[in-house]
Amino acid sequence: MSRAIFPGSFDPPTIGHINIIERSAALFDELHVVVADNISKKYLFSPEERIDLIRRSLPEAENIVYSVHSGLTVEYAKKHDISIMIRGVRGAGDFSYEFEMAMTNKLLYPELEVLFMPTDPRYFLIRASQIKELAAFGADFSSMVTPPVLEALKEKFPEIRH
Repeated sequence: MSRAIFPGSFDPPTIGHINIIERSAALFDELHVVVADNISKKYLFSPEERIDLIRRSLPEAENIVYSVHSGLTVEYAKKHDISIMIRGVRGAGDFSYEFEMAMTNKLLYPELEVLFMPTDPRYFLIRASQIKELAAFGADFSSMVTPPVLEALKEKFPEIRH
């Protein structure tokens, strides 16, 4: 059985995240979508809310496993006998950061292979942090998220007009 992990904070999940999940799930027998719960970060949505938003943004898929993890991603991968990690990259800046992380993870878990999946060009400019900022100012970001995420953000930011 081929298994991969796609970790992230997904705060909030974007259509770029959803696209990477769909494409990755089509490549592997089992895809673990692992939502980070880092106590040193302040999140807009709880880990459970983020998983729910991802689930509601995707068609039913029996090969996706959703988890929350607060430790090192490589520890999750080791525990679940996963040797492939998917990382979405938008451009050179993402790649540079992700490459350094991949090398660190490789030192911690030599069996881990990191696959860099380029974003769909339609989602090149979408960042979760950008969506939160746009939401805070009441701007229209509806093309960057799925309907369930839009509704959840409207609850967090009453100033959203659309």
